[in-house]
Amino acid sequence: MPDSSLELNVLPDPARAVAELLADHARRGDSIVLTGGSSVADAYREAASLEPDWSAVTLWWGDERCVPPDDDRSNYRLAKESLLDHLRQQPREIHRIRGELPPPEAAEELDRALEGVHLDLMLLGLGPDGHMASLFTGSPQLDVRDRRATYGPSGLEPWVDRVTMTLPTLVSADRIVFLVTGEDKADAVSRAFGGAITDDVPASLIRQAPVPVEVFLDGAAAVRLAP
Repeated sequence: MPDSSLELNVLPDPARAVAELLADHARRGDSIVLTGGSSVADAYREAASLEPDWSAVTLWWGDERCVPPDDDRSNYRLAKESLLDHLRQQPREIHRIRGELPPPEAAEELDRALEGVHLDLMLLGLGPDGHMASLFTGSPQLDVRDRRATYGPSGLEPWVDRVTMTLPTLVSADRIVFLVTGEDKADAVSRAFGGAITDDVPASLIRQAPVPVEVFLDGAAAVRLAP
């Protein structure tokens, strides 16, 4: 039986589709949560080309490595170089997670900033181990339910602590979108979106959200999903 909590979109160019929806939300002046990872840079560049005016947007990040903003591993740096640097008008608010702070302080700052905030779009990636944001199998941050943001160790390289939105925050967004590409993600895609909902595959937990989860995939990433 199809999973009604999922909308799976297997496309030749899923990054283009995600860029179009990012541009649409930017035109609306929405609150947008960005992700890091290997799949999103093309989508960010295309979104900036489609809509260079983000002056009404409030921008967030779902998670961050605990590194300075100019570090190669920084999710903020990825978005700055592929999106922000290409915009004609910058977002009216940019809530960068300050990875250069001690992790408890950075998480507390994000938690406070999120109080009372409405999130319109949550963009997520999927790790090859099945993690989303910085919620890893067996990590303490996966179990936090009483805060909007938390911190903890990484479940894979790079081995630096992470600050992340918690699961309740991720599922609170009005629209939840994954962008996943590449054959190296095929097993994780099958487990997260074609298997059971389980803590062993943190990304599968997003299917408990009260809204459908939209997943944009290329053929390589979707190869192990049942027809």
